[in-house]
Amino acid sequence: MTSTNRELIGHPSDDPEFRKDEAALMALGYRLLGTVADAQDAVQETYVRWYSLGREERQGISVPLAWKRTTLTRICFDRLKSSQYKREVYVGEWLPEPVQGGEFWGLASNPAANAGLGTSESISESISMALMIVLDKMTPPERVSFILHDVFQYTFEEIAEIIGRTPQACRQLAFAARKRLGDRARRQSTWEEHARLNEAFRAAWQTGNVTALIALLDGDAEAITDGGGKTAAATEPLIGSHAIAEFFAGILARQPDLQVEIATVNGEPGLIGMAGDQIISVISTSVRNGVIHNIWAMRNPDKLRAWFKGD
Repeated sequence: MTSTNRELIGHPSDDPEFRKDEAALMALGYRLLGTVADAQDAVQETYVRWYSLGREERQGISVPLAWKRTTLTRICFDRLKSSQYKREVYVGEWLPEPVQGGEFWGLASNPAANAGLGTSESISESISMALMIVLDKMTPPERVSFILHDVFQYTFEEIAEIIGRTPQACRQLAFAARKRLGDRARRQSTWEEHARLNEAFRAAWQTGNVTALIALLDGDAEAITDGGGKTAAATEPLIGSHAIAEFFAGILARQPDLQVEIATVNGEPGLIGMAGDQIISVISTSVRNGVIHNIWAMRNPDKLRAWFKGD
């Protein structure tokens, strides 16, 4: 291997080809693994394997991005199978890492850009926190089969080659994933209604108005907070509008300088909590029947690095 290739393995971002493909690979890696750090590690490993090939071998690959996606998926598949141990020793509730931005994650403000990612999920829905939560409950084969087929439009024959199953088995896995998904990750409201409810929740929370918070929440709403054992968070899900309203009002009482702002989280309306100029929580919500049904609050600083001011 040449010294140039060794440098590229150590610093793939120096390579124009890497920069060209990075967004596409990160979009896939994040959907498969659920955290930015894990996706970055998997993309890095993909490039290690790419540059371990000889120059002529690389030049003989007609579609380099397809090779990298296949390799990345195999890496992610192996890591998914070994990730259960990490979840078992995780302190409190585990949530996928919330992401900001748009185009880097395969999101687009122009609906016409959604056309290439299948009919089951639009681009924004394929990264919503509601979907990411359900994906995390799937088996690794289900998750890979669903994402590759329904989101990235791979054929079952292509998926079979990647995960070592038959095409029919992959078809059944994707079907099982859709059944598991049901309507739980489908958008139940318009963007405008979702944003309006989030703004109302922000205003009520910012003023500690428990009555207003209760009115905005479904009676059997659920709130999950992820602190990773590194910051204060509920270690179990909060169930019911009263419990959730009291919990969020209590946060404000303990931290009166908290400022709550509107943000786009995982391609949907969300909220961020700030202490001074530092983001300390990122919140996703889902709406059902005109009220907030789910709240997912990320407080683990390890999963908020991309949100930190100045990063």
